[in-house]
Amino acid sequence: MHITDEVENQLLRLQDISDFQENGSLEDNLLQLTEKTAEILGAQNCSIMLLNDGEPENPRMRVFAGHGELPSAAYKESVRKGEGIAGHVIATGKSLFIEDINKSEFANRARRASNPHKSLLCSPIRINTRIAGVVNVTGCNKGESFTQRDLNLLDVVVLFIGKSIQAIQLQNVLNSRFAQMALIQEGEKNIGNSMESVVHNPDQIAKIMAKSFYKELTRAGFGSGQIINVASDIIAQLNNNLQRHSKRVARGERKNSPDKLPG
Repeated sequence: MHITDEVENQLLRLQDISDFQENGSLEDNLLQLTEKTAEILGAQNCSIMLLNDGEPENPRMRVFAGHGELPSAAYKESVRKGEGIAGHVIATGKSLFIEDINKSEFANRARRASNPHKSLLCSPIRINTRIAGVVNVTGCNKGESFTQRDLNLLDVVVLFIGKSIQAIQLQNVLNSRFAQMALIQEGEKNIGNSMESVVHNPDQIAKIMAKSFYKELTRAGFGSGQIINVASDIIAQLNNNLQRHSKRVARGERKNSPDKLPG
């Protein structure tokens, strides 16, 4: 294919992702975005990892959505800043292009050294001033290595992904009356301070909602034991959700080959 035609096709695909409409859950949207990203980059595999595990002061990152044949270990890992290739990108805040992982400084981090696909791309997802995760791309469909031009294209795509994540988070807040009231109350306590940074920070929103929920329960006259039961019920629901997610991952693993490099 002529270079001009290839660039034109990429621009058309970028138009497609720029018109992407966020509907449903964050996970469903990100699954669609991994598929679109792989198509734009001409790649077999794409994964989105988000910093949503662990403590806010020391968050960990895990695969939140994936497209293609990702190794089962990729779904189970919880990565800290500086750990592995994705952790390196989070720590540096810079995109990474590896032409041949076996000939790179990350050779010891390749799970499948014999895999024919040696090249990979990794770009940080930014939401305002913070890094929320990374997008990994492997398995160049052309059977060759990715190029620096591909990494530049991925960086553009990731801008759209970051905006989509932000839009979904904001929409979830707007759809929750409790979240709205909690933020209004927080704003009344901090008159003169902009709430924009709070609205774009899920960890801070979660803390505000937790404090507001606790105050509402105590104001309604519930005792300590009853509040503990409520907290236990929330944890039980979270565990059920995690189990459902694990089952979905397990179903996906049965369809995927274990011989691919991590996405």
